[in-house]
Amino acid sequence: MSVKIVKISPGFEEIMPKDYKDLVSNGPYGKGFGIKELGTFKELIEEHPLCAGCGLALSKRLILASLPSPENTIIVGTTGCSSLSFSQVALHNIHSIFGNQNAVATGLKRALEIRFPDVIKDVVAIGGDGAIGDIGLGMVMHSWFRGEKFATIMLDNESYANTGGQESGMSQQGAVLNMAPTGKKYNKLPMAEIARDAGCVYSVSVTFAKPKRLEKIIRRAVLIARQLGPTYIQIYCPCPTNYKHKPSESLERARDAEKSGAYPVKEYMSPEAEELIKKLEEGKKC
Repeated sequence: MSVKIVKISPGFEEIMPKDYKDLVSNGPYGKGFGIKELGTFKELIEEHPLCAGCGLALSKRLILASLPSPENTIIVGTTGCSSLSFSQVALHNIHSIFGNQNAVATGLKRALEIRFPDVIKDVVAIGGDGAIGDIGLGMVMHSWFRGEKFATIMLDNESYANTGGQESGMSQQGAVLNMAPTGKKYNKLPMAEIARDAGCVYSVSVTFAKPKRLEKIIRRAVLIARQLGPTYIQIYCPCPTNYKHKPSESLERARDAEKSGAYPVKEYMSPEAEELIKKLEEGKKC
């Protein structure tokens, strides 16, 4: 795998849309950019198909800007709202069958370790409520049980937003949605706790209300997974389409959910992970 793979094939430069040319010329590869440089490089095409005000879109931008080594990272996504723009990001990515992302990520991570023994190649599995917490939960948990060394990120919009607004396991109890008119009858799945108990050495539930904090969490999850084992991040992504709020209110809703305790920030780190992060963040060689 090489940075050259993202270059446009010779002879096709003139016919490619400007947006895609910009991904090559202004992408994040090899520049060491982070959240504070967001807006000075291009990680996602502006006219992506996600809804205005979509919490997924902002979360994806923040994730892409937070990766320690984007040029050596492969995202494994799957069916859902989040998959609609993966073909428009400046990053290697794979689209898997719905719910299979952690199984695909497992094989990919192992293959990369064999193919590139002297280069660190990060794999990050990303999906929504169904891919991580419902339909794909079996394969997700078994990757954790096995101690696979990659990060899993749930983009939690608390519904099946891509298929009409059904309730999901991640919907809050009582939530009324397009296809759940009488409200959800049971509690939200405690996925951060499930991840911890299933073997994740780092497990976080968070919102995107504070980008610098999210950057720190993303970097921690990827760096810990490289050496110790599976990590999990769950990001609250307000959905204006199915929860009927204005697109401009998504960030405010994330802040309110955090402050009210409706979506509390929780961070678990094993003793080994805590020791590793302390060394890494103090600049020591590990």
